[in-house]
Order: sequence, then structure tokens, then C-alpha cells
Amino acid sequence: MGDYPSKRVRSVNELTDQIFEGALKAEPLKDEIYCQILKQLTENHIKYSEDKGWELLWLCTGLFPPSNILLPHVQKFLQAKKHHPLAPDCMQRLQKALRNGSRKYPPHLVEVEAIQHKTTQIFHKVYFPDDSDEVFEVESSTKAKDFCHNISGRLMLKSSEGFSLFVKITDKVISVPDGDFFFDFVRHLTDWIKKARHGTTGVVPSLTYQVFFMKKLWTNTVPGRDSIADSIFHYYQELPKYLRGYHKCSREEVHQLAALIYRVKFEEDKSHFQNIPKILKDLVPQDQMRLLSPDDWKRVSRAGTLNETRFTFNSSDGIHGRE
Repeated sequence: MGDYPSKRVRSVNELTDQIFEGALKAEPLKDEIYCQILKQLTENHIKYSEDKGWELLWLCTGLFPPSNILLPHVQKFLQAKKHHPLAPDCMQRLQKALRNGSRKYPPHLVEVEAIQHKTTQIFHKVYFPDDSDEVFEVESSTKAKDFCHNISGRLMLKSSEGFSLFVKITDKVISVPDGDFFFDFVRHLTDWIKKARHGTTGVVPSLTYQVFFMKKLWTNTVPGRDSIADSIFHYYQELPKYLRGYHKCSREEVHQLAALIYRVKFEEDKSHFQNIPKILKDLVPQDQMRLLSPDDWKRVSRAGTLNETRFTFNSSDGIHGRE
């Protein structure tokens, strides 16, 4: 709160870690943290210190609620300070903490930076298998299953069943458990990797991460039932597996699929026919490529695209064939 300024340069969440780590491990310390923050906000006439105290209270209400004994006093304090810009949001965060339970880890760097920049909204970019992306609001109380539900609703998927969030950090891609708080999982993952890297190099690395939304469980997936899911997820996630030879197909199906994949990649542009020998690995499974020469594949793909069947692929209709 600036009462004892330090000349030492600190990382963004170094002090918030020191304040909240103990309380997250020992239940009685949660009330102690609330009491100390509220005490330092009472009749504090130093604006800088008061502002920092409200930032701490905002972070605290997003991590855990006070005990039932202290809760009415915290609520009365917030009601008495309702004209402060952060008081209504602190009250909402407190209610969500009461409903969802306590977090397991101190605030993530993103949360601390957000409130330090005077914003109570955190937006996160999410990437999809078709190389598109969208931005979603994520709260301190957001769990992975809620995040998945929000994404499914925005994309107008028929169901979020089988979908999952994945966090990509360094060379690892890890699924986020449905019941985990989103920021808890990312915090745990980055801390674990930093600790491992620091142990081997002696230097604490700076880590960035990306969030992906993909299909994880395919048990009840039926192609054609949800055309939006087909065009954003199913096709693009299965294509690499198909090209590695994981799917058993007849030669006729391979010819037909090569024509379809060409259509998806290049639409009506026929100028790439001459490059088919070079892009064959992007159209035909590895184990099928050797069955014909590149020139024969060129003729087959041309025939499949132009003469055998007219195919249209788009995001609203899926794949249809017309004789």
C-alpha cells in the first residue's frame, strides 16, 4: 500500500503472493487478511495508499470469502463505501466466492496487472482449430466448465459436450480440468514449469501461454449433427490424423477426400492443380501416397474435383455432394 516504500525492484505479483499464499493454506488467516485490509482502509487519508488497499480488497474478494462470523462486517463495510468505484464489484466478487468456493493459488499475474491498470474486466484470446480466434471475458471465479459453456454459446454450438480448454505453454499442451478455476490452473502450470526450469538453469524464465478450445472426447460425436462444430473443430482436428494414415479408407474414398480437401484449401481456384505433386502430402494419407505416381495423383485429384462430383464446403452447410 506504499506505507513503507521499497527501492528494490519487485515482480508484479511478488507482494500479492506473500500476502495471500499463507491465507490460502491456513483457513484462520483468511479472516486476518480481511481484517488487516479493512483496518488500513478505515480513515486512510493518503489517496495512493487507499487506492492500493482497494486493489488488494478487490483481489481478496476474488480469491476467498471471509468466515460466516466476519462476513456481515465485510458486507457492511462495502455497503458503507458503496460510492467507491470498486465497492460494487467487490460485493459481486464476494457473492461469487461464496457460491463457488475458495481459489487454491494467489492471483495470477494477469489479475494483478488488470487491477493495477484500473480495469476490473479481463479479456482472454481463445484459439480454435480452424486458425480463427475470439476474445472472451474471464473472471477470477471462472471455472473451466463455465468458460467452455460461454465459448459454446458464442459459437452457437449445439452442445459443449466433449469440448475442453487446453493451455499451450512452451512445448506442452495440457487440458484444463472442468472443475478447476481457470486462473488457478494457469498459475499452477506456469509455477511448475518455472520451478523446473529455474532448477536446471538457475534463471527464472518469463513464460507466455495460449489458450485453445478443442474437441477432447469423441464418443458421442456424429458428423453432420452440428455443422458449425464440423467446420470449426471436427474437420480440422481430424485432418492431421487422416493424413498420418490413422483412418482406414478405400482407394475410392481417398480419391474423393483428396478432392474435398483441395476444395477446402483452395475453394474454386484451379491454378494449384499443377502443384499437386508438391502439395500431395496435404491431400493424401502417407500410406496411400506411394500407391500412385505424383502425376497419377494429379489426374485423380483433377478428375475428383472437376468431373466426378460437385462438392461445396462452407461453415453453415457442412459437406454435401451432388451427382
